[in-house]
Amino acid sequence: MGFMVYQPPTGARDLLPLDVAQKQWIEERLQQVWRRWGYHRIITSTLERLDTLMAGGAIDQSTVIQLQTIDDEMLGLRPELTASIARAAVTRMAGMTYPQRLYYNANVFRRAARGSHSRQQEFYQAGVELLGAGGLRADAEVLLLLADCLHSLRLDPEEADQGTAFEGKRQSVWHVILGEAGLTRSLLSPFPATLRNAVRKAIAHLDQIALETLPLTRDLRQLALLLLSLRGHPADVLERVSNLDLTSAQQDSLNNLKSLVELVGETFAIGGDSPAPAHLLLDLSLIQTFDYYTGIVFEVISDGAAGHRVVGQGGRYDQLPGLYHPQGQSCPGIGFCLNLEDLHHVLLPTGKLPDRTPTSDWLVVPETEQAYAAAFAHAQQLRSTPKVVRVEVELGSHQTPEAIRQAARDRRITSITWVDATGMTRVEPLLEPVLGNQ
Repeated sequence: MGFMVYQPPTGARDLLPLDVAQKQWIEERLQQVWRRWGYHRIITSTLERLDTLMAGGAIDQSTVIQLQTIDDEMLGLRPELTASIARAAVTRMAGMTYPQRLYYNANVFRRAARGSHSRQQEFYQAGVELLGAGGLRADAEVLLLLADCLHSLRLDPEEADQGTAFEGKRQSVWHVILGEAGLTRSLLSPFPATLRNAVRKAIAHLDQIALETLPLTRDLRQLALLLLSLRGHPADVLERVSNLDLTSAQQDSLNNLKSLVELVGETFAIGGDSPAPAHLLLDLSLIQTFDYYTGIVFEVISDGAAGHRVVGQGGRYDQLPGLYHPQGQSCPGIGFCLNLEDLHHVLLPTGKLPDRTPTSDWLVVPETEQAYAAAFAHAQQLRSTPKVVRVEVELGSHQTPEAIRQAARDRRITSITWVDATGMTRVEPLLEPVLGNQ
């Protein structure tokens, strides 16, 4: 009979202790920021009803990994957290004061497309949702919070000049790409319904050739090419858009966008040493994967040593919570998620992540078989010491004192406590571990 090698299923992977230590390094810094801003953790169900996960059709059902219960009810594994948190907030948190500031740290699941380069189906995300607060000030809080998160991960380049990113004085490989979903949709409204998705897709992918070949009138083709160019420095983009023949609603959206850029920029100018975000760019062709966004949308792009990578995204979704409210009552919402695998990939070459698992402070070794009770008791006493974090007990894996010492050095343990059957202890400090054994 052949030997069967057990591997995780396609699209899944195991996180070993060093992977976990590096993931926790990222998570803990993000969570410290969110708590300082007054956000509280929420944990929602991994399984949801399909209608919840599809968010009123904003999420493609084909991306949801589905499960069938014993009662033939179709459930799905969450492909993102915003819909679940919106559902929980309006159905389980009724009567609570607003705004609600919530954060999460969880895994999400998406069915891999056939023929896709990556077959990954499980991902880790951490993010925030600000519910019950609409408008300019809430948008600004979320963008400033995002900047603080990037700063907490030590993503500010060491050689950065003083100044604000919004004035172009601070050099960074990080970019926050900001768009406005409602304004972009309205600017696309003149296109025939049969061609609108094709135009939108071509603009999103910077595909000028596709725009040139679509059966559009001369005026519509010029409009499409103009929309294609609405990305770059905020002042330049805002000026180009203001020259269009805008409706009053479009003009209001544009004014709000301009005020948001100014408010965030002024905050950093006043703050001085406060963490400036990466270079802010406006992009009115920005389209997110999930189609429930109604206001600003944004992405965090890394152009560092690990290459070009989207490490986070978010936006405003004022219609989504109303889908789950028993009376359909609307509730504004905005949030963002950071993709932990992408952050890990970007941070790994920088040397900021831990390169080894945490070291135990002590190894407690019973000198005889009869000394184990005393050794376990002493180890527990050491663990109760405020400054000591990790204590291991030697379980008889090594036969000689020197083998025990070498094993401790290999694990970078610098102190051994020998315990005899009477409970007497003897502390032996170890030399620093040899590099070749680390």
